[in-house]
Amino acid sequence: MKASEATRLYFGYAADRVDLDDRMRKLLLTPKREVQVQVAIETDNGEIETLIGYRVQHDDSRGPMKGGLRFHPDVDLDEVRSLATLMTWKNAVVNIPYGGAKGGVCVDPKLLSRKELERVTRKFIDQIHDVIGPREDIPAPDMGTNHEIMAWIRNQWEKYHGFNPACVTGKPAEHYGAEGREEATGRGVGILAFKLLGRLGRKPKDTRVAIQGFGNVGTHAAKFLHEADFCVVAISDVSGAYYRPEGIDLPRALRYTIEHEGSLKGFAEADNITNEQLLGLDVEMLIPAALGGVINKDNVDQIRAEIILEAANGPIHPDADIVLHERGVTILPDVLANAGGVTVSYFEWVQNLQHYKWGLNRVRQELDHVLSEAFEQVWQEANDWQVSLRTAAYIIAIRRVHRATLLAGI
Repeated sequence: MKASEATRLYFGYAADRVDLDDRMRKLLLTPKREVQVQVAIETDNGEIETLIGYRVQHDDSRGPMKGGLRFHPDVDLDEVRSLATLMTWKNAVVNIPYGGAKGGVCVDPKLLSRKELERVTRKFIDQIHDVIGPREDIPAPDMGTNHEIMAWIRNQWEKYHGFNPACVTGKPAEHYGAEGREEATGRGVGILAFKLLGRLGRKPKDTRVAIQGFGNVGTHAAKFLHEADFCVVAISDVSGAYYRPEGIDLPRALRYTIEHEGSLKGFAEADNITNEQLLGLDVEMLIPAALGGVINKDNVDQIRAEIILEAANGPIHPDADIVLHERGVTILPDVLANAGGVTVSYFEWVQNLQHYKWGLNRVRQELDHVLSEAFEQVWQEANDWQVSLRTAAYIIAIRRVHRATLLAGI
């Protein structure tokens, strides 16, 4: 099943519940614009490399479109289309005034020098600068991109349109970035984990957690959970997974990644297992924070966690989602679980438009407020409709986008 088909499937479950007619379903699912461009650069050795870039703008009924930009060798139009649609629902769930968009370039950034990476970024913006901007579509970091790349985007876009740092979010603080943006997605996962446990009548100290993926999202989620008295027993990255039943020494693990260029390879403070084994550990909470589709029909029977938070986009295949739901596993869906990043991106955009900077404490307080309110609404909706948290989140999102569309006129 393609990524876009999975997104449509989840949309369909919720649309059936609210009796959305076929014409409106087609309208809400069809992207406003899909752009595919050629990104040709000269490599450091003088050769010509031709890459393909995408920007899909799904919906703008609730405000400017918003979504990340990823650099990854598996990027294709279907994936970007799916993620753009997902952003529409994510922004609507947390009720920030954005529509959804997403972008990507099919390239492995690890194989590029810093200069080549900058050339790719600037050439891509050359191709799409006229369809993005602070009041139309605001990019942000995603897989394979970071705050430095966002600074290049800002600089290149402003060459065409003049000073306006609100054209992109996730920028360094020196480029009008927001305090707390880098930690936002992972911190949001931690906030929501705490809220969910409270609703389930559980306590953090009695909750063992396994986190698959120890990049930006996974590390910040782990840090928050550790400080909140959760017992993080397993973490992982591309080098493998690391398991300690008594709990990982998170401060030591975080220092280790800093000292080893972001990698856990060789971390000797825990037993080395595979990423697949981590997914099947006997824990109360599982947080997939890496790639999509890691839990599927082939390994769903091995999942023993009673609670799953989708820190990554689409980590659970729809076939596996059905099995887990029937088994009684509580799943906090990606459209809410990892919405902390876009929420603080919204705060950054607001600050840039106002030319006024917030402090870190205010950013964190506002993030907690937005996510807590969204969680309570989703929880209540799930109870009212007797549906999963995922379907409840989609019901809320569809209702908001549907009404905005109707009020604006077709």
